[in-house]
Amino acid sequence: MSELTASRRTPNEWWVGIVAGMASYIDAAAIVASGIALAIYMGTIGLSPDHYGYLQSALGFSVAIGAVVGGRLGDTFGRRKVFLTTMAMIIAGTALAIFGATFPVLLVAIVLIGLGVGADLPVSLATISEAATDKNRGKIILLSNLLWLAGIISVIVLASFAGDLGRISGQIMFGLVGVMAVLVFIGRVTIPESTTWLAARDERRAGVQTARAQSTSVKDLLTGPYAKPFIVLLAFYGLTNLYMNTNGQFNTFIATQIAGSTVEEFNRWALISMVVGGLIGLIAMRVIDTRYRMPFYVLGGVFLVAAPLIMVVGGLTLTTLVASLFVSTVGGAFAFEGIMKVWTQESFPTMLRSTAQGSIVAFARLAASALAAFTPALLLNSGQAFYGVLALGVATGLIVAYVFFSKNTVTTFASEGEVAVDGATAPVPALQES
Repeated sequence: MSELTASRRTPNEWWVGIVAGMASYIDAAAIVASGIALAIYMGTIGLSPDHYGYLQSALGFSVAIGAVVGGRLGDTFGRRKVFLTTMAMIIAGTALAIFGATFPVLLVAIVLIGLGVGADLPVSLATISEAATDKNRGKIILLSNLLWLAGIISVIVLASFAGDLGRISGQIMFGLVGVMAVLVFIGRVTIPESTTWLAARDERRAGVQTARAQSTSVKDLLTGPYAKPFIVLLAFYGLTNLYMNTNGQFNTFIATQIAGSTVEEFNRWALISMVVGGLIGLIAMRVIDTRYRMPFYVLGGVFLVAAPLIMVVGGLTLTTLVASLFVSTVGGAFAFEGIMKVWTQESFPTMLRSTAQGSIVAFARLAASALAAFTPALLLNSGQAFYGVLALGVATGLIVAYVFFSKNTVTTFASEGEVAVDGATAPVPALQES
């Protein structure tokens, strides 16, 4: 039996969506758990504040590097090989983080976790999109956003019950990530290679002229028909993520250092906002594959721009911080990472799909990491002006994406397998103007 024939016996697409989408759960859980666990290790195994900063920085950069490399490997060697390898890396990294007691060992652990998480994201999303249909692709991709929220909530809830046990508390945090990675690895053994990727590979080997067989080089993302959606998505996600990442990393800082609140008080509101985000996310799943996608994108965009403007008008207080958090949660459900993932999967052919996704994620995370180095000083010295600039960036990214994707609506899934006429070698356009 050939590999392609065997792979046609694919499992239910929702099962693929859950098992592959757990990449987002582990991404969120690993980042939040490492922040909590490494802080605990500072008081139990002698990590210094500098060590803590180095490890957190290493995690961020490893995720970005992993996204670029993993995305490319997923297009070159197949989805299945990569997403099994990445889970094995995360399992190994969490084991080292649980039992390691020195900075060098923990550094290796964090780098393994970061590379694994980063490499897993683009390949898993490509797996989901290629297993789904045009009627449910958006829904299943957006399921990964709900799993991302579940990852954060599970770590925070676990920390609230087991956060004061000393070193074992940190080990429990990493243990959660490791156990989930093991379960995901087992689940992924049941998922065969993407039939779409196998078809593209076989067409390429046979010299068949289709978009998915011809468009395999990274330069295809920078020239030709795929350059426009790639640049648009870089701008959209890069600019909106600067604000959303600031929320994730610095809202507690603002609450405690500027607004005069406490960690417990603010994070109670943060947990409520995550529950709200999950409920709004269900609505987003209902509309993403319908003609209402763009109207809800516009609505979400209005909320997303309004969120930082609340801080500009009202200053940095607990009230404005909480209000901004809830408004951004609603806006983000319709006009942030979820729709970026959907557009990316729709805009590029098989052999560029995870490369593009990984590059977009890496660019946004590196940009956010660079800004984060200066954010505390900017918040303390000119917080309202800083949020004004973030609002301008969000608006710019949203408008750029709207202008392009409101006119370009045909996905590559509809045309990438068509054979070029008369032996032509030009790729089928990524998107066509509606």
